[in-house]
Amino acid sequence: MSSLSVPKPACLNKPFVAPHRFMFGPGPSNVPQRILEAGANPIIGHMHPEMFEIMSDIKSGIQYAFQTQNNLTFAVSGTGHTAMECALFNALEPGDGVLVAVNGIWGERAADMAERIGAKVNKISAPPGGCFTNDEIKKALSKHRPALMFLAHGESSTGVLHPLDGIGDLCHQYGCLLLVDCVASMGGAPLYMDKQGIDILYTGSQKVLNAPPGSAPVSFSPRACQKAFNRRTKPVSFFLDLAWLANYWGCDDKPARMYHHTGPVSAFYSLREALRMLAEEGLEESWERHRTVAEYFHSGLEDMGLKLFVKDKSSRLPTVTTILAPPGYDWKEITSFIMKTHNVEVSGGLGPSAGLVLRVGLMGCNSSRASVDMLLSAFRDALQHCHKSKV
Repeated sequence: MSSLSVPKPACLNKPFVAPHRFMFGPGPSNVPQRILEAGANPIIGHMHPEMFEIMSDIKSGIQYAFQTQNNLTFAVSGTGHTAMECALFNALEPGDGVLVAVNGIWGERAADMAERIGAKVNKISAPPGGCFTNDEIKKALSKHRPALMFLAHGESSTGVLHPLDGIGDLCHQYGCLLLVDCVASMGGAPLYMDKQGIDILYTGSQKVLNAPPGSAPVSFSPRACQKAFNRRTKPVSFFLDLAWLANYWGCDDKPARMYHHTGPVSAFYSLREALRMLAEEGLEESWERHRTVAEYFHSGLEDMGLKLFVKDKSSRLPTVTTILAPPGYDWKEITSFIMKTHNVEVSGGLGPSAGLVLRVGLMGCNSSRASVDMLLSAFRDALQHCHKSKV
């Protein structure tokens, strides 16, 4: 007689077969076959010499993608939220001031994280779909004198691509570090970490890079390292402690690497291949492709009478487009119809855009005229068949 009180779960009697879908939401995006195959390589030890070589390759790939020579450049084991917390937890101590530029949900999330560790948070807010001027940022820096400023370069909840030129210089004039979220923009829009004076930059693996979720590139400038490695207190997270991570990634010039955590080996295989694909195409070529495909998509949407949420064309994020929910339609019915009928994922709004917009992601391999044609056909079909009430 068995001593087990919990029986074998019947649901595990058969394998799971994932459906193939066109992932045109704000992320994750579809994963190319060669990245899937890279992730299926045999597991090796996370402290094996071959693993260290892979990690070194990843570091070089991130330096290229970020356009930085920062030595402390690596991938956090986790999604973009993990990299966001790694940045905030290491750069801030209780009582430090932080200025958060809020023009969507990611500013709100950064403020929440900073408050949880005892930082003094001040916010400046832009209306959804809008940006800040450098003069507005300068006035806020002068008023609050923060240790760190947060800004989302690609705000995926509203579809905004925020200008970065000059902001790093302003921050440094006031003795402030600049932390930038480029999860939705890296690889899809021009970004120059060193030239633009960005002190901490992070992204995710599952957007333009087209790798599975689970690894998050991040880089710290020498100025950011000076702040992080001269703390009065330990970071609140052992897992995200920069000193340990720097050693694990071979970024601290110490002769030996110490065990910190078991890195996601398969995720690192995939990330390396994703960075290799970006380098093969070329960063500037990828930026241009995303720009032209987004413009083709926007033109097609406007031709069928749909309106874009971000009015200023120069502020539109090439990777994630926000479309005003068409009057008289239920946006949930539209997204459900497109998924059921066309096997295509598009999403509703998030945070300040919830209930207002539809969000469409065209990232990495999904950024093509063929993808746009498929989407435009799906939207035409939805507008014809979904219920429309009298406005």
